Amino acid sequence: MRYIFFILFMIYSNLLFAQSDLLSLVEKKDEKKKKEFISNAFKSTRVINGHSIEFVGKGVLDVRILHRFGTVNSGLNNLFGLDQANMRFGFDYGVGKRLMIGIGRSNVGKEWDGFIKFRPIWQARGGRWSSPVSVVMITGATYSTLPWADPSRKNYTTSRMAFYNELIIGKKFGERFSMQLAPTFVHRNLVGTAMDEHNIYVLGIGARFKISKRTAFVVDYHYIAKGLDRKIYKDPLSIGFDIETGGHVFQLHFSNATGMNEKAFITNTTNDWEKGEIRFGFNMSRVFTVGKSKIKNNNL
Repeated sequence: MRYIFFILFMIYSNLLFAQSDLLSLVEKKDEKKKKEFISNAFKSTRVINGHSIEFVGKGVLDVRILHRFGTVNSGLNNLFGLDQANMRFGFDYGVGKRLMIGIGRSNVGKEWDGFIKFRPIWQARGGRWSSPVSVVMITGATYSTLPWADPSRKNYTTSRMAFYNELIIGKKFGERFSMQLAPTFVHRNLVGTAMDEHNIYVLGIGARFKISKRTAFVVDYHYIAKGLDRKIYKDPLSIGFDIETGGHVFQLHFSNATGMNEKAFITNTTNDWEKGEIRFGFNMSRVFTVGKSKIKNNNL
């Protein structure tokens, strides 16, 4: 799976620099035009597991319900994994055009999670100082409420916590194709054994290909560069389809990850695609306007 990272990275780099050269040729002409910010690079604020460069509008509440079933190779007796189910529900809110916050809870690990997401650079066309890419910064934390494995010893509240920081660089290349790279750092305050590392370094890759007006194919992959035993832990890879139905986005996908927050799917994925240890799942996103939203969507 690790070779997927190198292939996608080369494709992304070539596309990015090729389009940057074209943009430089028409830069003077574009300066006379009004700047238009580009949106809908992805249909949701998440690719599948990981964050995307998209934001909800100001004053918009996004209610998200994520389901992940058991492994497909568990057989007919387990209805190919459908007898088992894990879930995360969350609430994301648009504080401004470039800022959103979110909170969620997963039954995997009995974990609460929260994040702050900020977009200092927004892809745009026309006008002066337009950027060919979007840059997004995210910081988040998780808190486990599982009972202590050994309640007789002295346990600390901070041991329940983990943190992550992420930088996303993404671009909508045209009407159909978008791609992003996301260097990510995860820190766990408490690890299972003395041999486990507290700090994990990851490179996330997300891509979307629009099939029709309301459907798109999406890929979400995280390459674990350092911090986990490669003999035990696997790179989380998810593929799926976004289906837009009016006020919400419905996503069907397959993944080898069980957890659905950054700490969970990055540090605890042990299932292997090559062994058929794949989980079917679906994500639902429904937005509600609870405040005044003035963001105008501009499709490239």
